[in-house]
Amino acid sequence: MGTLQLAGLSRRYGANTVVDGVSLDVAEGELVALLGPSGCGKTTTLRMVAGFVEPSAGTVRIAGRDVTRAPPHGRDTGMVFQSYALFPHMTVAGNVAFGLEMRGIGRAEREARVLEALRLVRLDGLGERLPRQLSGGQQQRVALARALVVNPAVFLLDEPLSNLDAKLRAEVRVEIRNLQQRLGLTTLFVTHDQEEALTMADRLVVMERGRVRQVGTAEELYERPADLFVANFIGRVNALAGEVAGPGEFRVADGTALPCPRDAAPGMRATLCLRPEKLRFQPWASAGVPAVLARTVYLGGQTEYHFTLAGAPVMALRETPPAGDRLRGLQPGDRVTLDWLGEDARLLPEVAR
Repeated sequence: MGTLQLAGLSRRYGANTVVDGVSLDVAEGELVALLGPSGCGKTTTLRMVAGFVEPSAGTVRIAGRDVTRAPPHGRDTGMVFQSYALFPHMTVAGNVAFGLEMRGIGRAEREARVLEALRLVRLDGLGERLPRQLSGGQQQRVALARALVVNPAVFLLDEPLSNLDAKLRAEVRVEIRNLQQRLGLTTLFVTHDQEEALTMADRLVVMERGRVRQVGTAEELYERPADLFVANFIGRVNALAGEVAGPGEFRVADGTALPCPRDAAPGMRATLCLRPEKLRFQPWASAGVPAVLARTVYLGGQTEYHFTLAGAPVMALRETPPAGDRLRGLQPGDRVTLDWLGEDARLLPEVAR
């Protein structure tokens, strides 16, 4: 039994279903990310766990206790909001102590716990400052300290890095992950950022239109997506519709044959999905899949190569070749030959909804 259990959790607004039957167990000390596009229901799900939104159906259990109808302060959760939600007239210490005051914790214990929380987030000595005197990253740490100081059974994070610049985001997400692991915090984390989810979470929950599409580790979702939506959302993927023609052979609409897994059933209509780093290519040769180079995108240590294959766009990603390498001489419009291992491709049902 997980520290946090969601069973058939739903939220409807009139005829509009925002969250539709979400069930999930989060184990003690685990960080699980709710991931999906805007409007998929991930934030509403988090807010139902926190007690800010009442479920239309289903249950929320924390440490085995049904808290579905309990108020936010009665759930043993700590939440960090996207906007930080700091009180501008209160000092840093006052903001961090607020939740303890609401719980009736005595002054001496409050002060000791506030000092410890500020130490954990590396804000020692800044307790008397006001939020406006802090940087964005420091304000985010105050919000973290305020959630941590109550020693929550479940730690809730609602896109906590979205207001930070790219460099600071990368730094703070490492800090949050290290803190979460060091303290063994059971954490539910909402983000729309794939990189954040992939680098921080023990497991990912991909949502679309209020429903869970797949749950798994980053590797499971990247290497073995359940459907085309997950394949497209976790990383980048080449997707080509067609039919399995025989063992190891997949044909697209114009008859071009592509490598696919040998155990695929002949006659199966599907979408062949291939990650860009699995696609190999070379200047035109007689063996392989014919294509035309459309453009290259130089990314420093890596280069994207965009091709047209049977009228469809495909992309390869590889280390930038050194000066003098024959691939450096390829120009848009040049014919090339593509290839990949059949087992590196994944065939997903044509209708995955």
